[in-house]
Amino acid sequence: MPDIEFPTPSGTTPGYLAVPPGERGPATIVLQEWWGMDDPVRAICDRFAAAGFFALAPDLYRGETTTQPDEAQQKMMAMSMDQVEQDMCAAADHLRSQPGFEGTGVGSVGFCLGGGLSIWAAASCPNITAAVSYYYVMPHGKPDFTKVKGPVLGHFGTADEFIPIEHAEQLEAELREAGVDVTFHYYEGAGHAFANDHNRLGTYDEQLTRTAWERTLSFLRSALSA
Repeated sequence: MPDIEFPTPSGTTPGYLAVPPGERGPATIVLQEWWGMDDPVRAICDRFAAAGFFALAPDLYRGETTTQPDEAQQKMMAMSMDQVEQDMCAAADHLRSQPGFEGTGVGSVGFCLGGGLSIWAAASCPNITAAVSYYYVMPHGKPDFTKVKGPVLGHFGTADEFIPIEHAEQLEAELREAGVDVTFHYYEGAGHAFANDHNRLGTYDEQLTRTAWERTLSFLRSALSA
């Protein structure tokens, strides 16, 4: 099944859907880094499925990917947040409509650009009730954090050259002030994209990735069954 088209209010959006063994379980959307919906994003969906989750990554760039930072930044800045919000919310709705869906809501998990979008989805999409942000990047402003409907888990490296730790701590404080149940983990010496095993930035850390992944699974299983 994995490559699908799922319905949105304005038509359809392409995406990659990974289904758990037995076709029953909780569900999460997976939101891409600024490179696009590439093989690492598909691999993350597959890992979620192996762990018992439905996982759907909406293709926010409509089939386009890049390995060049300048081009990636251009694509990221050219996004229409109205369209992205529609895609994310429709992806969550599609997951909730699966016959084997279990739980009280849908999760959102994102990396880099997707880390920012994950929290945006939690503030904007009725069916998103828990969010995980890996090294949050959000160049299009911030949503109204008071509208976040569930807990938020964050993973940040203390040596991130793109997201200084002060910015992550400020985000954590803003979420808490808005009444959000927020838990941020700070990984000593980790750089940006430390959980991307394609290692484009030379920052991949296998042990920290494993720790963050285990925390993510535990968080989602608890939050989505509450």
